[in-house]
Parts: sequence; structure tokens; C-alpha cells
Amino acid sequence: MHILVCIKQVPDTKIIKVNPKTNTLDRSSAPAILNPYDAHAVEEAVRLRKIYGGKVTVLSMGPPQARNAIRKCVEIGADEGILISDRRFAGADTLATSYALFKAVEKIQKTDGVDLILCGKHAIDGDTGQTGPGVARRLGIPPLTCVIRVEDVDVENRTLKVHRKVEEGYEVIASTLPSLLTVEKEINEVSWAPLPNMIRAARYEPSVWNVDDLDDVDIKQLGLKGSPTIVGKMWPPEKSKGAKMISGDPADQTVAVMKIFMKEQELFTKAGRKN
Repeated sequence: MHILVCIKQVPDTKIIKVNPKTNTLDRSSAPAILNPYDAHAVEEAVRLRKIYGGKVTVLSMGPPQARNAIRKCVEIGADEGILISDRRFAGADTLATSYALFKAVEKIQKTDGVDLILCGKHAIDGDTGQTGPGVARRLGIPPLTCVIRVEDVDVENRTLKVHRKVEEGYEVIASTLPSLLTVEKEINEVSWAPLPNMIRAARYEPSVWNVDDLDDVDIKQLGLKGSPTIVGKMWPPEKSKGAKMISGDPADQTVAVMKIFMKEQELFTKAGRKN
């Protein structure tokens, strides 16, 4: 079974700052790391390979430095990695990113076939959760989101059964292969890498493809040209001002809370008019 994991190198959002002049993320202010959700996707792919055999390939779109994120995946246990890197990919939103990854998956399918695709639930620098389902939609395969457990994979009959997280608990879904899964962090614990994996990862050089290495690419769907999303403004989250205790009987407490809420709404509306 060939399992493909789509991963992303992201800035560490615990450290990153917002540029006050451009209202954009200052990516130079934080180290680049493997997207945490994607690490769990790789871990799950490696677990499934141990059970059902086959190989695990990781795929990423990004600058040349994203090789380090792929090496981290090899350290976790992936067999090989592919980076699609080209200035023509720059500025891509989730729509353009899903198109670029889709074209790369198409090329992989022609040589190795793909039985299952895994992605993290979302990237911590965007939190949209759109890229994985976007790739699945373009490939015409089922997207199963927020997966917390892969119960069974029947390679011979081309089916699988997963548990996916919902507000009320979880639901069990059976699907056909190939499918694309986006996984939650609770699907597993990312294990410590054994020394042989660490040595191999340190020496590993992933394959690098540019736009010209992909087949039948519509340039208009790449990068900024293929990205209809516009970010009007960004700001860092405000620090909590702390909790306030409201005393009195339930009726008085309700009135006090409503007054606070109405005041906050008024301030929010005024701020919106200024912007």
C-alpha cells in the first residue's frame, strides 16, 4: 500500500509576530517547523505501513528550506519525500495550493499509484482546513475530515473504516480507497525517533520538482494569479483581561452580563467604523 502524506513547513506561531506596518505575519520572527498536525499524519501513515506493508511518501509545497520539514518526516519514519518548489507557486492561497499539490499527486499516481492520502487537520499558520479537502475534490476521491482513529484498512477489497470527530462525540464511516483523511492530534502520539532514522534524516535529500516537472499545468491557477483570497487586515490576539466575578441573584447577574455584552458590542461596532 502506498500512503502519501501532504505536509507543510510553518512558522512557530507561539513565537511569530505581526508586522504592524503591513499587517502580515513576520515569518522571519519565528523558526520554521513541521506543522504539528502533519506530524501526527506522518506518524499514522508509518503505523499503517507497519500493519499493511507498502511505503510512505511525504509531499510538500514550499521554498527550498522546506526540505527540513521533509527530513523531519523521514526522522518520524517516512520512506521518501518530494518537494515542489518554484517562484511561480509563491503567494498561493488554499485554492492555488490544492491545485499545485493535486498536479504533483497526479504525477505520483502515474508511477507509483496512491492508495491513501493523509493530511493534518489544518496548518497552524492558517487554520482553514481547506487544502486537504481541496486536493480530494480535484482528485475525485472521498475526503474524510477530523479523523481520530483508523479502525481498519482492507487493501484487497479497497475499503477502510475510520472514526471522525463531531460535536456530539464521533462517527464511524466506511469509505473506498483511495480516500483522503485529515487527522486530529488525538489520533496518536508522535513517538521519539530511533537513532537510525535520525541519521538517515540528517543525510536525506528529497526530490525537488518545479512547475515544468508537472504535467498539463494551468499557470493561471498557481500562486497569486490563482489565489482569489484577499487578507484585508491582521492583528495579534489580545491578552485576556482576566475574569470578573458578578455577585447577586440570578436575575441581577443576567442584567449585569447583558450590560457588559452590549457595551462590548458598541465598542466593537465603533472600531469597525473606524477601519
